Amino acid sequence: MSTNRYLFTSESVSMGHPDKVADQISDAVLDFCLTHDPMSRVACETLVTTDLAVVAGEITTKAPLTRVAVDKIVRDAIRDIGYIDPDIGFAADTCQVDCRIHAQSPNIAQGVDVGGAGDQGMMFGFACDETPTLMPLPIDLSHRLVAHHADLRKTGKLKWLRPDAKSQVTVEYTPDGTPFRIHTVVLSTQHDESVMVTKNKQQYFTDDARQQIIDKLISPVLKADRADLIKGKLVLMTPGKKPPKLGAYDIACHINPTGCFLTGGPHGDCGLTGRKIIVDTYGGRGRHGGGAFSGKDPTKVDRSAAYIARYIAKNIVAAKLARQCEVQLSYAIGYPDPLNIWVNTSGTVAPGVTESQLVDLIRKHFKLTPKGIIESLNLRRPIYRESARHGHFGRELSTFAWEKTDKAAALRADTLMAGAA
Repeated sequence: MSTNRYLFTSESVSMGHPDKVADQISDAVLDFCLTHDPMSRVACETLVTTDLAVVAGEITTKAPLTRVAVDKIVRDAIRDIGYIDPDIGFAADTCQVDCRIHAQSPNIAQGVDVGGAGDQGMMFGFACDETPTLMPLPIDLSHRLVAHHADLRKTGKLKWLRPDAKSQVTVEYTPDGTPFRIHTVVLSTQHDESVMVTKNKQQYFTDDARQQIIDKLISPVLKADRADLIKGKLVLMTPGKKPPKLGAYDIACHINPTGCFLTGGPHGDCGLTGRKIIVDTYGGRGRHGGGAFSGKDPTKVDRSAAYIARYIAKNIVAAKLARQCEVQLSYAIGYPDPLNIWVNTSGTVAPGVTESQLVDLIRKHFKLTPKGIIESLNLRRPIYRESARHGHFGRELSTFAWEKTDKAAALRADTLMAGAA
């Protein structure tokens, strides 16, 4: 690699990863509440482990959220993810469901009921022009790999896949931040016994199955998304063997590098809501305020302000006012207006435009109180369980209003008018 170029890596996790199972259950509870009562106040946390799902938190709602209802919500979510076989230690019909939900504190409601933020904190949004979705390329590709993993598993095209999986993509960049090539891909997936072989009394994932992952999962995703960045062969790096000699631009592919991934899901690792916050956002590009998203209704600015910050950043980049844009908002609990608006374009702002001007445009074109955010993005709808898998951002779904670029033309026109003046 040229010393002038650099590498950046991001990861994603599948819908069957234990932490993502917990996120989806928490957001399934939120969606149930919003379906019956759009004004529901929800802060739902989930823990999953061997044959157990514990749902806890503070919820104030008119929805019929009985213990029976929670039990059904949890089991339906687990079944949809694909955990249906009791033999793997966690299954929809056999796991124990423990419900520990109570009402939200009236002290919080006292400030939120009059339009204030549901908590203090700072939130970030990010966008860049590396991909059509205006997401950083490493996290965009990582999400697409685990999404395709789910498709192959659910359609039966790779029958031996199980729900738990992780992906990781390393991209090589030129000094100006332009993607030069795909450098390395890591894909770890849970599997069944049919793709295992015994060597020296130890069980291993077969090399044939590894090659199937490259041929049927990794290669199609990379070719569909960025064939121009595949500048060499996809080379299997087999664990326990001497690494093959790579050509200058070959892509190293590490598939189940531990050697075996039979035990996985909540039976293999305990899962908790809100533990994959970098996967949920930008894969380490840009900053993170630290607040998790899943299980929280939109009065919680941890979630809703992060969504509006992404909406702002994406529209600024779509308007070609900057090649990349990071936005920070901060709030005080019970107080409606943001305490600050900060914009960083890392020197990519368009000629004749300043970051100070971008802040003025944000104040003019975007409603940033909790009430304004909720109305602008239509957030009192049951749309959240889908966001809890394959990333909250970069998904071109009609329900994810924060991904629209409907403000770009107005931002561009306003900037041109200001320049003419």
